[in-house]
Amino acid sequence: MTYRWETPASVWQEDERSGEFALLASEGLGLVDWQAGARGRLPDVARLLGASLPSACGCAPIYPEGFAFCPNCGKPLRRLPGTPARQPGWWGPGGESLLPRHVPHGLPVTSLPLGDSLEERPAAPHPGRPDLAMPAPPNALCVFAAAHYGFPEQRLLALAHTRGVLQYWDPAAALWHVLAPDEGAASLAFTASCYAWLPVAEPRRGEVAIVPTSAGLQRLWINPVSESYRTETVLDAPLVAAPGTMRRHLACLALFEGRVRLWSARPDTGAVEEFACPDVPGEGWSRPIGYDGRLFWLHEGGELAWRPGAAPLFTPWPPGWQPRLDFGGPTQSRDGRLWHIGHDGQGYSFLELGSKAPQRMPIDGARLGFANFLFRRGHPVLDEPWSGEHVEDQNQDDTLVLPLLRAFNNNRSQPSGLVLRLHKYTGRAEEALEARGQGRVIARATVEWIGRRNVILDEVIRLSHPLACQPFVYDGCLWLHHPDWNLMRGWRLEEAQ
Repeated sequence: MTYRWETPASVWQEDERSGEFALLASEGLGLVDWQAGARGRLPDVARLLGASLPSACGCAPIYPEGFAFCPNCGKPLRRLPGTPARQPGWWGPGGESLLPRHVPHGLPVTSLPLGDSLEERPAAPHPGRPDLAMPAPPNALCVFAAAHYGFPEQRLLALAHTRGVLQYWDPAAALWHVLAPDEGAASLAFTASCYAWLPVAEPRRGEVAIVPTSAGLQRLWINPVSESYRTETVLDAPLVAAPGTMRRHLACLALFEGRVRLWSARPDTGAVEEFACPDVPGEGWSRPIGYDGRLFWLHEGGELAWRPGAAPLFTPWPPGWQPRLDFGGPTQSRDGRLWHIGHDGQGYSFLELGSKAPQRMPIDGARLGFANFLFRRGHPVLDEPWSGEHVEDQNQDDTLVLPLLRAFNNNRSQPSGLVLRLHKYTGRAEEALEARGQGRVIARATVEWIGRRNVILDEVIRLSHPLACQPFVYDGCLWLHHPDWNLMRGWRLEEAQ
């Protein structure tokens, strides 16, 4: 005989003989395959559901939400919180919603106060070491998201978007789980352009994000208890570029009857608009960048700018000028205009974005970075993007700094953030960033925080493909991932918790 227990969010079943509870269904998760593996993950499941765990009895390994005492022996239980904490999530470039409008959205810029904690560490030249390590996901070429997804506790997802494999980190068991697609779920693979997913402002239980796939836009839901996921179709058309948002408008580039069109919708009203995009490439776009009321997609062949309610404008680059998309991303001048670096066969220059008659500013060498976080060789560029570098240490002339993440803080006069410093490197920037393709490695690099104090967080020996380094924030720590590493390195952010 079994007993049925119903809580505000779940339905449980109690076995009369064993006294153990099994989860039958839960809000946002639907029917649950409890016997398939959830019993081995009870600590994680209890925290996700806000259920109760035994503290002094062994009658059952888990109890429904709200149980304060064991119904069999009466001993007190450990009740876990059932309300999501207001902890900011992490979605990578394009997922930061708290940045002010004058900062370009879609670049590796975060408003999290990372420097407040990292700068308390011993300053350079003292070398530091990671505080924590986490095994890399089994499918290591991936993008990360850390959020609550409507659950009480934050969880980490790693999506290997080139293969469509969704991976879930179980912090209690310290294991990665591969989530299986439910019947009818769309493939999550997307390789047409750079990746970007759109988080949900107020997610329902299990709701992750709106994600691009080769077949269209999908709303992604996860069921961590059954280790599965499902999708709901938002747009049924092959995508050629990742989606973006601007002033409550969702937009993406997709193929309709073999032709590229810009599709936009208002999530609150469902109003849909489509615009023809003649002569627009069908792959190879950057993730969208939001600035000055417009979305920008960049390509080796030109830029596409779109303002909600108006037709998009595709502008080819000037003849002979090629952008350097791997150098970082657009940056701003003092007057608020957006610029991108490129090369015309003779030298580097910055080209104005979003203008029918773009201005060009020549420079005397490559600059790596984005959003006013720029470096020429080993020195920061502090004024206009085309200004000379600020030299503090002549010994940094033979290094190359690659910015990974900028931390935006209105209280700082100079940009701060996470960088890779490539030591004893005097070659061209393009050769360093494409080291893997040429069979070369960077002999020594350091992971550094540049801010009020410069801090060396770690040292990396024999680094290949520096562009593959990916920082993210999860569980009060700053993490750094590279597909070649077996372990991800982490630094605690006590002030950010």
